[in-house]
Amino acid sequence: MLYRLGILHVDAGVAKTLGRSFPDLEAVLAASVNQLTETEDVGEVIADSIVQWYGDPRNRKLIEQLRRAAINFKSSLYSPKATAGPFAGKKFVLTGMLPSMTREEATARIEARGGKVSGSVSKKTDYVLAGAEAGSKLEKAQKLGVKIIDEKEFLKMIKRA
Repeated sequence: MLYRLGILHVDAGVAKTLGRSFPDLEAVLAASVNQLTETEDVGEVIADSIVQWYGDPRNRKLIEQLRRAAINFKSSLYSPKATAGPFAGKKFVLTGMLPSMTREEATARIEARGGKVSGSVSKKTDYVLAGAEAGSKLEKAQKLGVKIIDEKEFLKMIKRA
């Protein structure tokens, strides 16, 4: 739901991360910039964008209309405590085409083991899973010294996990 509101800088990945950190849409919109930036993958630009969006009376009216229409604001991803698993605390970025699985399948495997998938490479990224035709994310990972793995190595990690 958060992604569908069209808030500047809030892409599907950010919306998913916020969904894991807040129990519902109302909690996200009620959060301060400081509370939002405590969420992984949310910096000041994104947090400011969310706060400004909700500060607009037209957007508050939209939320009220959605509430009256009984739209579900609850997050199915919310997890008040950290997810356990062999990839717990590990952040992955996917780039390029993988030989035997889709990005969605790889994401599901990572998240099922407690890891997180981000859309952009940063110093906080633990692994970049690179497939064929990987582009700028691969280049950024190389510049930052982030560990780059291919699908074969990723599957080995899953078997060990």
